[in-house]
This record gives sequence, structure tokens and C-alpha cells, in this order.
Amino acid sequence: MISSVSVIAPARLHMGFLDLSGSLGRQFGSIGVALNEPVTQLVISASDKKYIENKSVSKYLTIFCKAFDVSDALNIAIVETIPEHIGLGSGTQMALAVGAGLNAFYDLKLSVRDIAAVMDRGLRSGIGIGVFEQGGLVVDGGRGENTITPPMLAHFDVPENWRFILVFDKRGQGLHGQQEIQAFKTLPPFSRSEVERLSYLLLMQALPAIAEKDLARFGDVITELQRAVGEHFSPAQGGIFSSGDVAESMNWLANRGAVAVGQTSWGPTGFCLVENAEIAENLIQSAQASFSKTSLIFSVVSARNCGGEVLIRF
Repeated sequence: MISSVSVIAPARLHMGFLDLSGSLGRQFGSIGVALNEPVTQLVISASDKKYIENKSVSKYLTIFCKAFDVSDALNIAIVETIPEHIGLGSGTQMALAVGAGLNAFYDLKLSVRDIAAVMDRGLRSGIGIGVFEQGGLVVDGGRGENTITPPMLAHFDVPENWRFILVFDKRGQGLHGQQEIQAFKTLPPFSRSEVERLSYLLLMQALPAIAEKDLARFGDVITELQRAVGEHFSPAQGGIFSSGDVAESMNWLANRGAVAVGQTSWGPTGFCLVENAEIAENLIQSAQASFSKTSLIFSVVSARNCGGEVLIRF
């Protein structure tokens, strides 16, 4: 008999969409990377009644248990959570963590995509699902007429020595909920020619570059993709970056050699990429001094080349 199930779900960077208008028959399509930190971790154990302190966890528990006709008399303890609404995929990872844990606890033999569909995840981007499935860098194919969850088109391990620098702005959160839905409705059309250009850059430059561990070429494409998508989102978020201080810090870091410069999802978190941990640590020490009068926090994180973890204890 299972005593408990522990689940770890990784944060992710959303590096941009390919087609925001569906001008070629499929809408969205995106690229992203799993991170080793931060993570969402929870532990599910048997109980004589439902005992949940977190509202999001309680919601996902109810959805799952109704869908699969299993008992919600459980204790779900939250060990750690990805911060909400800052662009790291907290909602999808919480939903998948709860679902994966319950799937293991009740031995339902569901796939990650079965869980995602029930939890109503992947309505736009499939990156959160992809990084929970397999980690690394993933590309999803967006949504077509019959899509349930966006299919994964490509997966690559990220070189172990590469490091991302994340820049957090303590003052705000990115658009979410009804604000996000409304923003997508009011954005201008995304031209077919731009979709074709970005798709070519991704397929014929970014993906070959990461396969060959070419940091500079990969970084150039991500920066360009972020610039194009950021300009498209600019009317909704006030610029390519939603935080002026983050934008200034990203420019500062780029001028000192960082590549793959952008904002994850609606931000306000910015990201960039450097060759190794030593370079990253030296850069953020200088950055912290230069931006000490702002509300910015700098962090060095590594890519995660494996998906979510589910540990069963008997």
C-alpha cells in the first residue's frame, strides 16, 4: 500500500510564440526551457478527510477527483512553490504536480497529457507540459483545429555548463487571469511574413545551434524572437519588457556579453544566458552593485534536462 507520493515540478522559461494570429492554420507554437530552480514540490498522503491549505491545490484536487472518480480524502503538503505570476509557469506546474501525484497515488496509469487535458492546461502554450514530460529545451506545435494539448515537435538537452541569469522585479507581476485573456483579444494581427521569418530562424538556426552547442548563434535567435514578440505584446504591457528596470538591466547584461536576452511570458522576469557559472556569478555581482537602488533581484539558475519527478513511498 502506498504511504505517500512526493512530486517535484520544474519552473520554465517561456522564450516566445511563433504565430499569435493563426495566419497559417495553427496558432501559438512556442519555445521554452526547464529550470532546476525554482520548483514546486508537494507530498500527498492518505488521510481520513480532505486536508489542503493551498487554494490552487484544493481546486486541482477537486477537478481531478471528480474526473476520475477517486476519493479526495487526502493530505497534500506544500514543500515549495514556484512564485506566481512572474513568468515561470507556476499554474501549469502546480496543476501537473497535483495530477501526477494523484495519478501515482491511485495507480491510474495516466499520461502527463491526460492529466493536462483534465486540468485544462495547454490552452495556448504547451511548454509547461513539455518541460514536465521531459525537461530540456522544447518546442511545441501550437493549436490546430483538433488539438487537445499542443504537440511537442522538438526536444534538446541544454549544455550542462550554460547558465541563465534571471532578473526579478519585486514590485510587480505579469498579466494573468482575465487581464491576460483580454490582452490576447486586443493585440494587433501578427503578420504571416513575420511568422515565416521567426519559424525559419527557429528551425534552421536556433535548433541546429543548440544541437551543436553554439551559444552565440542560439542566443542571437532567441534575442531576435524575443524582440519581435515583445514588440507585438508592447501595447498590452507597456514595452518589450513589462518592467522598465528589468529592461535596463537586460541591456546592461547584453552589453557585457550575455545572450538570449528576453522576458519570460508576461514577465516581469527577464532572462539571459552565459557560457558558465563563473561568468554568471561575476556578472550578477556587478549587476547587484549597479542596480542596488532598484527593486531588482538577480539569480543564476541552470537548465534542467529531465522532467518532473514522482517518488512513491510504501
